[in-house]
Amino acid sequence: MTEFLILVPTPTELNILAPRLQNPAQRVGGTLHLCGFGPVSAAARTSQLIAEFKPAKIILVGIAGAIGESLSMGAATVFDEVACFGIGVGSGEDFRTANNLGWSQWDSGPDTCSETRSTIGDVLRLQPVLAASPSREHAVRRQLLSCCSASAGPDDVALKVRHFPNAVAEDMEAFGVAMAASLMDIPVQVVRGISNKAGDRRLSQWKINEALVAAADVVHNLIAGDCSAG
Repeated sequence: MTEFLILVPTPTELNILAPRLQNPAQRVGGTLHLCGFGPVSAAARTSQLIAEFKPAKIILVGIAGAIGESLSMGAATVFDEVACFGIGVGSGEDFRTANNLGWSQWDSGPDTCSETRSTIGDVLRLQPVLAASPSREHAVRRQLLSCCSASAGPDDVALKVRHFPNAVAEDMEAFGVAMAASLMDIPVQVVRGISNKAGDRRLSQWKINEALVAAADVVHNLIAGDCSAG
């Protein structure tokens, strides 16, 4: 059994994160692996890695685009919950999420092997940060919006915010990772360095390196804090 499974979406992110996280992770019984780009690869690969390593906890780390003004570029954030945009019916202004339709993304149904019926909608809560302040419980939750396709401009961002007004950042993998982990009752934390504004496709304006260095520092503190607490 592995204590920590640290997941990174892409080789570009891994090239910056691995030198900073590989040794700290190994010292506390953790391992670092790619989960792939986008929600489908992330969910499938996470399930495969869970079966192989049987982790006690999963941490997803990488970059994300900020929605609104609450998050700073080049900084990193631990999110409280993750929502899913893109699974449902229609597109553009006609899009409706699974929850809008009254559907669940996962419904165990009348499973005779389980005493209770489990469902997962468009939002999943994530493991809280141990070092959170006493007032954190009453603060607005930091919601990360996982999308099947990243925003190409302000209109895309505005459409997503209409469905998920609490979203403060956009990524493509967190919901898939959280879904796979939830089905196995494994706690998940998501750390994203803010590399850009969502919808800004001018890569020359992105702060990828700064965002990932900040994210690596946050992950290092999380695993150190968990081990000292345990």
